[in-house]
Amino acid sequence: MDIRARLREQRIETPSWAYGNSGTRFKVFAQPGVPRDPFEKLADAAQVHRFTGIAPSVALHIPWDKVDDYAGLRRHAEGLGLSIGAINANVFQDDDYKLGSVTNPDPRVRRKALDHLLECVDIMDATGSDTLKLWFSDGTNYPGQDDIRARQDRLAEALESVYARLGEGQRFLLEYKLFEPAFYTTDVPDWGTAYAHCLRLGPKAQVVVDTGHHAPGTNIEFIVAFLLREGKLGGFDFNSRFYADDDLMVGAADPFQLFRIMYEVAEEPGIAFMLDQCHNLEPKIPGQIRSVMNVQEATAKALLVDKNALKSAQAAGDVLGANAVLMDAYNTDVRPLLADLRQETGLDPDPMAAYAKSGYFQEISATRVGGAQAGWGA
Repeated sequence: MDIRARLREQRIETPSWAYGNSGTRFKVFAQPGVPRDPFEKLADAAQVHRFTGIAPSVALHIPWDKVDDYAGLRRHAEGLGLSIGAINANVFQDDDYKLGSVTNPDPRVRRKALDHLLECVDIMDATGSDTLKLWFSDGTNYPGQDDIRARQDRLAEALESVYARLGEGQRFLLEYKLFEPAFYTTDVPDWGTAYAHCLRLGPKAQVVVDTGHHAPGTNIEFIVAFLLREGKLGGFDFNSRFYADDDLMVGAADPFQLFRIMYEVAEEPGIAFMLDQCHNLEPKIPGQIRSVMNVQEATAKALLVDKNALKSAQAAGDVLGANAVLMDAYNTDVRPLLADLRQETGLDPDPMAAYAKSGYFQEISATRVGGAQAGWGA
């Protein structure tokens, strides 16, 4: 296996919302130079790709990134050397969705939510995106609040309608989340629920794993391995968590977990790698650059695992020997390898330092004056 070639082929998608202001539920912290519209978000994303070389696509969130001319937004992205990635639907912010969106007991609200999902497929058509990302905050807070099985029926009906609308080469990824804001039942709380719905629909429906959406102690790489075996792993939303869905920088809380996950998927084709993070304290663009580098480093280590030695140790029942093979790869310093790869492709070996020296932050801080900064929910 040519490790260098595999690393050159890697692609990591960045999310448009990572470039806007964000914070905790108590306070959103504004920063200078934050984008005021989707076009400026794309300009910032282009800087991440400029210095890492492996982040050429940007996920959009609708209606946060709503524009009048999506074909024009696509052309703008292409002019920056980017493409439009996954289109993320939003059926959790309107007052109508207080009791749910596609699982709401009110058929009018369900129709409104479905119309939005179908609108997102129209946006896929206009932007050239091939992936629709679906996450539902739907659920209940109290026993007896609604019929649990009826809500699953409503969810299935909506997913069937979206699936039928997908065009050739398009797919949707169904995301799951253990809790929040639904505290008694969540309608898509785990990978099993997402998998069951996708299995019924067909090959264009796959599961996306958000690394922050699990109970403490969950073995995420087992979920990854199972979904891979079934052909239902569509992609990742990478971030880190200490307690719940913290949306910290990928690899920050448990870099060994990231390595274990990447070991399962590093050589698998067709898996979408996307960052899904909120940079509350750290500057936005460097936060994305560092995150891309973290995924790169974990991938490089995963590719260094001696598969033959590992299989031999496993076949011999050599528990410590097999574990040592993984640990040897994990403990390897791959930063010189990645620095060499960047230089081979004409990039600065140190993306963080190169961005800091570029003057881009000073430029946008001076020119992005006036208007409304983009932030969570905008």
